[in-house]
Amino acid sequence: PASQCSTDSLQCCNTLGRADSTAVGTLLGLLGVVVQDVTALVGITCTPINVLGIGAGGACNAQAVCCQNNDFHGIVAIGCVPINISL
Repeated sequence: PASQCSTDSLQCCNTLGRADSTAVGTLLGLLGVVVQDVTALVGITCTPINVLGIGAGGACNAQAVCCQNNDFHGIVAIGCVPINISL
């Protein structure tokens, strides 16, 4: 859940979709990424969010999420939970 999200897991993703959707599934297949939970939310083209607001990473104009697996260099992030970062 988002309440257990650490600040270093915050991402801003251009697209958020289920792993079993056609577009997301195709991308995961091309990257050779296997997702155990086909209903997991996957973020696509993600960048880290800087919660201190330093530099360009302090704002997110797309979908802010907390993801369990960000090991794919921002192309995809797996196990995402949408969060609200507006104050």
